[in-house]
Amino acid sequence: MRKYEIMYIVNPSLNEEATKNVIALVNKIFADNGSKVLAVKELGLKELAYEIQGNRKGFYVWAEVEANTQAVNEFKRIVGYEEKILRDIIVLED
Repeated sequence: MRKYEIMYIVNPSLNEEATKNVIALVNKIFADNGSKVLAVKELGLKELAYEIQGNRKGFYVWAEVEANTQAVNEFKRIVGYEEKILRDIIVLED
């Protein structure tokens, strides 16, 4: 398994409980696919550089995971249609 850093932006119109549910969903994706979430940091509500889906702000979340290819592909698949996540990026650590 390889280590990845993930950053994703949650829709700011969600309440605190719904935001926590989105974070739990992302963590569950990796856990269900034989991977580990090593760390999660909620960076909070921040101004976006440009408008995304009508939003000028977003709730940023950073995570470090130790994942296999299957877990990464499943994350990309689910995030692709999950409307509560505005943007995401996955970076392989050296």
